Amino acid sequence: MTNLQQLLKEACEMVENELKPGEIFMVRDLFRGFEWNRIPRGDRTRLGGMFFAYAQGDDGSKLVEPTDKTPQNQQRYRRR
Repeated sequence: MTNLQQLLKEACEMVENELKPGEIFMVRDLFRGFEWNRIPRGDRTRLGGMFFAYAQGDDGSKLVEPTDKTPQNQQRYRRR
């Protein structure tokens, strides 16, 4: 399986290339269903934390902004 850095890179590329400004999404939406389900739960949690840090940093804050959380405590983002 690919490592977390590679998964983060794929997620960032998906945001940059596939999402339109204003779209609301969660990290799991950036992966096909079977790809997301193949990532171990702990790694999915870590990937979510890494993506949140990316969104807060200089690179990601230009493309993504955290919005709110779902009732299941999953972070939502908006493409800028």
